[in-house]
Parts: sequence; C-alpha cells; structure tokens
Amino acid sequence: MNQPELEALAADAYVYGYPLVAALTMVERFAKGGLGTLPAEQFNHFSHATRLARPGDQFVSVNNDTIYSIAQLDLSEGPLVLHVPDTAGAYYVLQFIDAWTDNVAYLGRRATGTDAQTWLIVPPDWHGTPPDPSRVIELPTTVGTAVGRFACAGPGDLPRVKALQAGLVLEPLEPGGLVAGLPEPDPEVPERLAFFERLRVWMQAFPPATPDIEYQRRFAPLGLLDDGASPYRAAAADWTLALAKGLAAGRERVEDATRPPEDHPPGEWRSALHLFDYNLDHLGPGTLHDPEWRIPDRRAAYLSRAAAARAGLWGNHAYEASYATTYDDSDGRPLTGANSYTLRFDQPPPAEAFWSVTMYSVPDYYLVENPIDRYSIGDRTPGLVYGDDGSLTLTLQHDQPEDPTTAANWLPTPHGEFRPIIRLYQPKPTVLDGTYQVPPIHRT
Repeated sequence: MNQPELEALAADAYVYGYPLVAALTMVERFAKGGLGTLPAEQFNHFSHATRLARPGDQFVSVNNDTIYSIAQLDLSEGPLVLHVPDTAGAYYVLQFIDAWTDNVAYLGRRATGTDAQTWLIVPPDWHGTPPDPSRVIELPTTVGTAVGRFACAGPGDLPRVKALQAGLVLEPLEPGGLVAGLPEPDPEVPERLAFFERLRVWMQAFPPATPDIEYQRRFAPLGLLDDGASPYRAAAADWTLALAKGLAAGRERVEDATRPPEDHPPGEWRSALHLFDYNLDHLGPGTLHDPEWRIPDRRAAYLSRAAAARAGLWGNHAYEASYATTYDDSDGRPLTGANSYTLRFDQPPPAEAFWSVTMYSVPDYYLVENPIDRYSIGDRTPGLVYGDDGSLTLTLQHDQPEDPTTAANWLPTPHGEFRPIIRLYQPKPTVLDGTYQVPPIHRT
C-alpha cells in the first residue's frame, strides 16, 4: 500500500475509532481523578455531583438544569443489579452508553416512568436467567457508562435530589468477582502514534457490533489488528509519517463535521436533532427503533458518531432532550454584551418536562459570572412575568435592568460575545419533526 493510500486509510480509522478512544479516555480520567463536581469513583459505583454547575466549572456548554450521577460500568465480573428510586413524577433520565458511545438504553420519566425500579445490567452474550426478563439491559461491551441526570430547580431543591441519588444503587448479581478494568496501552509508544495504540488495544478488548467488524478489517495495514506487542514502538519512519498525516486529516474531518453550516438565515437557531442517531445495532429499553432515529448509511453514521463524541460526549438522543444554539441576532450580527436583546416566546417552548435557555461565553462556552447568580432561565425560574396573552419576553444584556418586570425576565450576558443554548427536556413532536422553530433574538 502506497503512502497516500495509507494516509487515507489512517484518516478513516481515526473517524471510525475516535469515539471509542474519546469515551474510554474519559472513563479512565473519571476513575482516576473525577470530573468537575463529580468525585473519582471506582467501577460499578455511582459518583454524585452535589450542586448545579456554575462559573469556574470549565466544561464546554455544561448544563445548569440537572444534577449528575455517573457510574463507569465493568461487567467482566458478571451482571449488575440496579436499584432506581421513586422520583414522584419528577424528571430524571438514566442513560446507558457502551464503549463505542452508542446509547443503548434509557430509564426515566419518558422511557419507563418514575416509580421505583430494579433492573439487571448484563454483559454481551450473557446466558443466565434474569429474575425479571422484562427488566434487562444488555450492554454490548463489558465496559460502559451510566449517566444519570436529575432535574433540579435550584439550591433549595438539592436535598430532594440528594435523597434520590442515595437511592441509586449498583450491586453485583453474584458478589466476590474482580473487575478487569481497561487494558493498558503500551506506554513506550511515541505520543504521535498513541491514538492508534489506544485504538488497537481497546478495539480488541471491546469488539464493535458484528456489522462493523468487516469494515474494521480494512485497518490491518495500519497495525490496528495486530495482537500482542505494539507495532508502533519502533515503527519505520515513512510508515509513522503516513499514519500521523492520516490522523491529522481524520481529526480535521471530525472538526469540520462539528461546525455549523456557513450559509443560514439570520438569527436562526441551529439544532442537531439527529446527531446521536448512529446506533444501528443495539437498541434496548427506552430507545426508539423507528427509521427516523437511525442513520441508514453506516459510513455516514461513523462520522456522526465521531462528531457527537467530539462536540457532546455521552449526549442523549434528541427524543430525550433536544437543544439548539445561535450566535447571531435577527439581523445576522454576532451576539455581544455591548448590546441589549429580547427573546420573545409567543407560547412556551414545546417540552413535556421542562425547558431552559443557558448563557455561555464565546469562544470558551463557559457559564458567565453575574450579580444575581442566574446562568439559565426557563419555565422553572421563580418570578418570571408573562404577558396577558401568555407570551414570555426574556431580556439578554450585561447590566441589570431597572424596570422590575424586565429584571424578573433577565438572563445576564458577558461583556463580550456570547452564545445561548435552549434545551427542551422531553421535547414534543413539533420539535422532533422540525416544525417548531425557536424565535430569533432581536436587538433593542
């Protein structure tokens, strides 16, 4: 295989394998050092956040609506029993994600209701007899992630959420086993080829869906199918260069896939309703099997999966929670704290659970310090003032308004450019079919 062919193949391998490497690198980081407000925790135990996100939590586009509880799962010792508390109708979702970032199951208000529940999480090809066959989640890889999100209305709601977190329990079906954890890539591999070493080792440990295996065989010339000793430790210079160039090309392809189209109507809010529709093979409880929620072209699904891992690792399908962003006002000019804006909803955004608009700085996409500690605004915000016709007009500006009504509906902005995100939890059909359009932001 000549150099251009090797480079092209390496770029394909990067797109294909990026989600696995990104996810398991995060699993590794989580287990060793935690993540933001979530402390480090061993496999098969939930780590619980104790507060809502706020400025200083330097994570891109972090939400300010829910409290997280996250567990890294290792089923190498066998199935896990999961106990979920009764949330008395309050919104929550437990999302189960395999090592390749496929969303394979959902529990929660939309999917399974809010009563207390007990589920069995089983590894691939498990042949045991579950206590309740109707409450089984099969994880396609022995390692995966469970992401819990509990709606929280603010600091005063934290005691309720903490009680629910305490009721979220994982335990082995048969105690006494030892988890295998993640296999270690060869530490002697040069940094420029470390991605391929991680992909090689983890691809063998956590095989993909059966239809993907044939595609994966194409990567044999890259050393990705080599067993045993790493082919990257003392690789030939020309081969190393081809792999490095292909990696850079693949990375650029993924970055391009995360960028919004340049040609769009002024003030348009851009959504990604089908970004997470790449799971074609393992659709368990709470997922939707409709063709509308499956990308039919498997090669296109690989790129969408990589873009989703890059821009929103462990994100939900849009039918669980959808979001949209905008950078421009109704005249197509960049949003900036030097100006004052209004966002008027003639009717409340169509969400079955709740909705919010959250403010982020540009280019970091972090929450913004402000004098009233308000980082998002939505239907759960106390004291909002609605019009006589049921409309709601939000004010987006840096300085606190003097008018009491305007101040009640104020979402503070930074001094410089900003980007808001609107999130709709359990979006209604008009959102999912694209009929609903978020109104543009107008400069006042």
